[in-house]
Amino acid sequence: MDMHTNALKKPRLSFWQLWNMSFGFFGIQFGFALQNSNTSRIFSTLGANPDDLALFWLAAPVTGLLVQPVIGYMSDNTWHPKWGRRRPFFFIGAFLAAIALFLMPNSSALWMAVAVLWMMDAAINVSMEPFRAFVGDKLDPTQQTAGYAMQTFFIGCGAVIASLLPAIFTHFGVSNVPVDGMIPDTVRYSFYAGAVVFMVAVSWTVFTADELPPPDLASFQQQRQQARHIGTALAEIVGGFGKMPKTMVQLAFVQFFTWIALFAMWIYTGSAIADAVWGTRDAQSAAFQEAGNQVGIMFAVYSGVSALAAFILPVFARATSRKIVHFVCLAIGGLSLASIALIDTKDMLMLPMVGVGIAWASILTMPYAILAGSLPAERMGYFMGLFNFFVVIPQIVSGLLLGFVTREFFGGHTVQTLVLGGVCMLVAALLTLAVTDKAPNQA
Repeated sequence: MDMHTNALKKPRLSFWQLWNMSFGFFGIQFGFALQNSNTSRIFSTLGANPDDLALFWLAAPVTGLLVQPVIGYMSDNTWHPKWGRRRPFFFIGAFLAAIALFLMPNSSALWMAVAVLWMMDAAINVSMEPFRAFVGDKLDPTQQTAGYAMQTFFIGCGAVIASLLPAIFTHFGVSNVPVDGMIPDTVRYSFYAGAVVFMVAVSWTVFTADELPPPDLASFQQQRQQARHIGTALAEIVGGFGKMPKTMVQLAFVQFFTWIALFAMWIYTGSAIADAVWGTRDAQSAAFQEAGNQVGIMFAVYSGVSALAAFILPVFARATSRKIVHFVCLAIGGLSLASIALIDTKDMLMLPMVGVGIAWASILTMPYAILAGSLPAERMGYFMGLFNFFVVIPQIVSGLLLGFVTREFFGGHTVQTLVLGGVCMLVAALLTLAVTDKAPNQA
């Protein structure tokens, strides 16, 4: 059987082949989890006002807005007999992300931390976006939900360990207190470990997974030559907005409200529980830093739940549908996030994270599985990158508005911002019911 036929048929992969092609996401999420659970803490320790946190976080989504569709387009038009199409981007992104993870906890001023966040988010996105297209490239539609579920499993596992690292280092006697306004050693060592894990995990996928060549290599080479012209590239990147499949447009609205909720959670959980449970807003206090460790534990819980749920959700999707599963999971997550406002004791903070973890598992699996079946194979990377506009645009909106809303409407009490995030996730759940999903039998 020739190469052309193999590429068209997309042979069914074994469990361990799915494992190898997804393992890089363990490292990617290791980096993202360190970023999500510690960035606000780092900014606050370096002197950021709580009302301005969302504004400083803008570096991350703005970077994604610029990087994702470009990297997707570039990977669509890349092919090397040994390195393939997506794996060069996995490796380059991992190398740059490892450097940024080392630099972040060594920031000595707020502007430096914001600049490194920009670099770190760009590098992580260079690795991450081609991973989403990788599933669409290699897997038959009947295996795509399983492929994204495997990614979600590794995302959960990586996030659990990374989120717990500051608390683990504290347990072993590493200082958790900022000295002279600098980042605590617990956070510093966690980021160093993250740099190593990111590089090793992504390299595992790069060297153990292969890629299917384009079905018509001669036609692909001609298309790639055209894509090298900047004018052609820009025209195709911008023109893609008008060619989005109907399903992608419908999912865009779901993603918009979902990611407002997530961004609110990542930015404000630390200051919210420090204020509501520990009774402090002083970022230099031991109590605030203890709350920061608790956020890591909370995020580890929701990530751990998502890792377990990743393999259960496809079963429910087969019994019902992918959009019904996503609707239910988002509704549970929205109610759980809003319920943090009712908690005033440390022991109860883990409970809402279970519901958030169920939602997170679905957020990382179902939209991409639904979308992959509606995209042209030759532009999978570009459209996956474009789809993530609807991840980063709500984050930009949040960065511009959440600080104002928190200050003017909630009196600076960020726990109320978490309630707003929960409401947004409930809106996303309702919008899911309008999505068109022509799902094949899932495996």
